[in-house]
Amino acid sequence: MRRRTAVAVLLTCMSVAAGAALVSSAALAAARSAPSVKRLSLNGYVIDTSYSLGRNRGNTFRQTYRQSTVHGVPTKGPFVGTKFPAEDYVAMPIGNHEVYVAWLDRKSHALVDVFVMDFATHVVYDYAPGSAHPESSGTVAVIRRGGRPLP
Repeated sequence: MRRRTAVAVLLTCMSVAAGAALVSSAALAAARSAPSVKRLSLNGYVIDTSYSLGRNRGNTFRQTYRQSTVHGVPTKGPFVGTKFPAEDYVAMPIGNHEVYVAWLDRKSHALVDVFVMDFATHVVYDYAPGSAHPESSGTVAVIRRGGRPLP
C-alpha cells in the first residue's frame, strides 16, 4: 500500500513539474519572440514643419532636437512670438523613411504633440491633443542632420 501511495505521489509530482516546465518554456518563447519597436535618437536634428491644413495652417515651426528633449519655435505665421517650453520626446521608426514622434510634458509626461513624418514624400501629420480640431498637415524638411541617419 505504501508503495502504491509513494508511486502515486511521485507521478503527481512529476506531472506537476512537467506542466510547470512546459508553461515556463512557453512563456520564455513568447517573451523572446514578442515584437519590439526600437527608439530613434533625433539628437542634433533640426527640422522645419510647415502647415497648409488644420489648426497650424499658415505656421512654420523649427524643431531642434537634443538627446531627450525638443524645442519647437514658430518661425513663420500667426504663432511667431509665441513661446513654447522644451519637451521630452520619443521617436520610433515606423516604415521606410517614416518616423513617429511623440512630445511629452516634462513633468506630467502627458502627450503634448504627436507627429508622423514621411521624409520620402516630405509630408507631416500633426496631432495636438486637447483642442476641438487638433489635426494639422503640411511639409517636413530636414535643416540639419543629427548623428544618426533617419530610417
